[in-house]
Amino acid sequence: MLYDLTVPAFQNGLRALSGELSKASTWSADNAIGELQFAVARLAPDMFPLASQVRFTCTQALQPLSRLGGIAIPEFPDDAPDFAGMQDQIAATLAILDAVDRTALGQDADRPVSFDLPNGMTFDMTAFEYVRDWAAPQFAFHRVAAYAVLRHMGVPLGKADYVGYMMRYLRPGTAPTV
Repeated sequence: MLYDLTVPAFQNGLRALSGELSKASTWSADNAIGELQFAVARLAPDMFPLASQVRFTCTQALQPLSRLGGIAIPEFPDDAPDFAGMQDQIAATLAILDAVDRTALGQDADRPVSFDLPNGMTFDMTAFEYVRDWAAPQFAFHRVAAYAVLRHMGVPLGKADYVGYMMRYLRPGTAPTV
């Protein structure tokens, strides 16, 4: 269950983010906007830039592997300066997620999980609460922030880019024709 609530959703989100970055790369070249402008773009002065949002999305996808499964995960200590670097971080994260065994995160959703934040705060919860209340929301926050920065920069993205993986569930004959 813990695997099913994390790894597949994170894979979907990361693959969609990779597609959005590809679209942004093409759009930026067509519109003479430099990659560095994208890497440092942010929604508000006190928010992290796109490159950090991508790095944090990758980190948030991997942290449950460590906290729930004791799996060693790499650190991405630096923001990527360009689209290729951001894509490399996503590819590295996906390679790790793709290799995770379904049983690696354990089956005991009630087992205790605790973790510390760099600011000294410590959280104690069950494995299920960790996934529901921390891991999934943290991943989603940074994933949405990256998407929002790309939109803010003018990249023509829409919901179909954000959740394109949903097309595999579309009932035949129900897609709009216009």
